[in-house]
Amino acid sequence: MSATNTRHQTNGLARLRQTTGGELLAEFLGTAILILLGCGSVAVALAGLPGSGRQTADFGPANWLIIAFGWGLAVVFAVYAAGGVSGAHINPAVTLAMAVRRAFPWVKVVPYWIAQILGAFAGAAVVYAVYYDAINAFLQAAGTPKSGDVATFSIFATFPAEYFGDGIWGPLVDQIVGTAILVMLVAALIDSRNQAPQSNFGPWAIGFVVVAIGLSFGTNAGYAINPARDFGPRMLAWIAGWGDAAMPGNGDWFSNYWWIPIAGPLVGGVVGILIYDFFIGQVLVARETPFGVEGPPPGRVPEPTDETVTRTSSEEAISESRPPQTSTSE
Repeated sequence: MSATNTRHQTNGLARLRQTTGGELLAEFLGTAILILLGCGSVAVALAGLPGSGRQTADFGPANWLIIAFGWGLAVVFAVYAAGGVSGAHINPAVTLAMAVRRAFPWVKVVPYWIAQILGAFAGAAVVYAVYYDAINAFLQAAGTPKSGDVATFSIFATFPAEYFGDGIWGPLVDQIVGTAILVMLVAALIDSRNQAPQSNFGPWAIGFVVVAIGLSFGTNAGYAINPARDFGPRMLAWIAGWGDAAMPGNGDWFSNYWWIPIAGPLVGGVVGILIYDFFIGQVLVARETPFGVEGPPPGRVPEPTDETVTRTSSEEAISESRPPQTSTSE
């Protein structure tokens, strides 16, 4: 290969990384990290610990803590990995919400979704490869075939609780509410007009939001709250042999479930951003914007006006004219 061709290829990759292509690469990797650590924590709780000889007693409900904190930490490090390039949506519901209320370009929505789903699929494939022997040992001990086995399928994707039966509305409402909470609190945590975390602590705060949702709403439907997180691994599980449990999502007490962790989060994401903007975002805008001046789009800090500059200068002059105060604690 000539030096000219090599240079052209290098320049092409550089241009790709400088444009939306770079953002898509970041969304792919961020979502893959999310699934690697999230689904990996489920694999540890379900098959890894019981079959490894490292668990001398049944953890019981404590296994849920492994899963809840595993997903929370997965979000933390996925956001750290991709946030500086793409904003680390790593969730189609977040991307849609940002497009609806934060001037995120609509032309990028579908490419972001595709990158997120592919990243989730890739992450699930790695988890399956790493835990292949543990999963087979679990199935052999239980005496059940892989096809249709909901227990091992749950390493990768979600299913509704038995008390919902074959009902649709219970799991759908759960996904709408859980995702609305997620997006509403993410909007609060990234809003610089509000009490946004400082010193790059934001990803940890967002991760703890996911932990809180898992501990408070997780058992209803597995708290997918992310269409890519569910659909990508679900397709991997279907290809890997879980059959109807994966697609169309059938079990002893549920059927045709695959679309609920997609539709519910997409609706919930929009609901969550609308709730935040109505109760908090627009209040912050109203308090920062002088009367009669048009406010900025939601989620953006208002530009300084002549009135705010004059007021700030006057306050600084008054402050400088005052004598220094002495702490009364000394």
